[in-house]
Amino acid sequence: MIPPQPIGPATTPGPDAVLPARHPAAAAPGTAIPSHYRACFGCGPEHGTGLHLEVLAAEGLALTASFEVTEQHQGAPGLAHGGLLAAAMDETLGALNWLLMSPAVTARLETDFVRPVPVGSVLLLDARITGVQGRKVFTAAVARLGPAGPVVLRASALFVQVQPGHFREHGRAQEVAHAVATGDTGPRSDMNP
Repeated sequence: MIPPQPIGPATTPGPDAVLPARHPAAAAPGTAIPSHYRACFGCGPEHGTGLHLEVLAAEGLALTASFEVTEQHQGAPGLAHGGLLAAAMDETLGALNWLLMSPAVTARLETDFVRPVPVGSVLLLDARITGVQGRKVFTAAVARLGPAGPVVLRASALFVQVQPGHFREHGRAQEVAHAVATGDTGPRSDMNP
């Protein structure tokens, strides 16, 4: 018998968490948060089978995102793959860190699959920062099938802020060098890579 493993850190903020001010250099409400890397599976426009997630800054510490579920995204016939849907939530929740203009990495992601998501659907995601405590950024999101459609996913995540050089230090050198050489370093090169 495998002994039970301790559950990781919580994805909901504790009583000492605060809601910080949005960074003054963050994307204005209603404007796109650009891809942080053209080849990113989640938001990169040059990834052939990626999600091509489109992200818009909203008011305060919130954003909206959308993507179309294509045949390349299916698991069971005609339905989106669950892991891919979790990746969409991770990408969306991670984009919230651009509102703080501080690089962060996923520490824990919890996703509830509420309903099946058919191929050909447009998934609309609403996400927000729910609290910050030290280097921990707590987030939550819901995804719907269309503007007034049913909720199909719920997620919460914990991100940990990292030093600006984190991605350069830990990424595969060839891709990091290419991204830097071609200017594909996102809105701020100190955040990614």
